[in-house]
Amino acid sequence: MAIFNFFLVIFLLNQSLNKSQDKAIFIVEGLRGISTMGGDEEEKVMEERVIEISIKDLSRKLEEFAKARDWEKYHSPRNLLLAMVGEVGELSEIFQWRGEVDKGLPNWEESDKEHLGEELSDVLLYLIRLSDICGIDLGDAATKKIVKNAIKYPPNKPSF
Repeated sequence: MAIFNFFLVIFLLNQSLNKSQDKAIFIVEGLRGISTMGGDEEEKVMEERVIEISIKDLSRKLEEFAKARDWEKYHSPRNLLLAMVGEVGELSEIFQWRGEVDKGLPNWEESDKEHLGEELSDVLLYLIRLSDICGIDLGDAATKKIVKNAIKYPPNKPSF
């Protein structure tokens, strides 16, 4: 008999986006199982694995997911945008009434962090699907926006 608990899969967007590196990172925190064989309990733990996946890979997976369920007919830009806004609302609820929170969320329960990761993922996945349906290369658009913002908002120069 085996009992398995799957831990949180955290989805983080890599902070440095550029044309050759529009990567996101999946971190599988662990797979923990307890199996009983002949009265002895043995704990099996899968080591932490890091898998890099590009925005384009996620886009393909989302497209395959929608095709397999015949959901493409519902994936208009308007519908995807409204669904994403709904997810942003769910994301906002997590922070509602908490006041300011410290970076890294050190005082949060793991279940709250897991819920946050799920809602962040929902927003990201809808954003990727929306950009794909609209024919926008999100990695390229984000890179161009970073450059545009760097020009518009240059770093503060020391005044001598």
